[in-house]
Amino acid sequence: MNIPLKPKDVIDNGQLREIFKCSPQGGMRRSHKTNTLVLISNHVGSIYADRWIDEVLHYTGMGQSGDQELDATQNKTLNESQTNGVEVHLFEVFVDKEYTYVGQVQLTESPYQETQPDKDGKERRVWVFPLRLLSGAPTVLDEPSYRAEAERRAKKAARLSDSELKKRIAQTKRKTGTRKTQATQYDRDPYIAEWAKRRAGGICQLCDRSAPFLNAKGEPYLESHHIIWLSKGGEDTIENTVALCPNCHRKMHVVNTSEDREKLIAGNLAQTN
Repeated sequence: MNIPLKPKDVIDNGQLREIFKCSPQGGMRRSHKTNTLVLISNHVGSIYADRWIDEVLHYTGMGQSGDQELDATQNKTLNESQTNGVEVHLFEVFVDKEYTYVGQVQLTESPYQETQPDKDGKERRVWVFPLRLLSGAPTVLDEPSYRAEAERRAKKAARLSDSELKKRIAQTKRKTGTRKTQATQYDRDPYIAEWAKRRAGGICQLCDRSAPFLNAKGEPYLESHHIIWLSKGGEDTIENTVALCPNCHRKMHVVNTSEDREKLIAGNLAQTN
């Protein structure tokens, strides 16, 4: 299908519907008139944990409640897209009601299952589809959009109870996602970062002093830090994440001595046990 769009073009829902002759709703929109399947990865108000890893989008399938089925609705269409002749086109949403065209995609590996929360927060099994662009790499995301997305995810994590945070952490044991901005940005898990701060109880895990000030909500201000940096192969896990005062956080990025790393590792180990 020849479409009047190029990567990074932003359109509204009416334009999307007119171009693809598809439904105005849903994250997976099948059109028989244009023989296409439009996928929308919504980073604003979606319950799905879509993420880019090594230029492959791991896209969560259709179904908001209970376990998802691979051979039902548009999950079946996407799963069979390499043989059914249906073109698959991807959009991302970073601002409500604005659809950014990414390009035509195809399955690069077989779909797999993982645990994610449904719309009611209950654990369920979903299908995840690894998708790669037919040509080129994902468009470079502007810094404001990336930061806004990260901030939304962090706020969402902060609203959860301790038990809900633990549940989300257990559900998100996966390879760290990356996204190209002006430089590579590591897609840190907001639930792990939030838990590290709560676990610290307002005390910096390196200098053992109270947080230097309170944030706007009256909470001790600490910053999350990976003991082994993600850029050096460290994992985005509770074992590798600590909460530091801003001064110690900067110290770990400037000096990063083995003695300090060993103290943080030992402290995390003691708290985990």
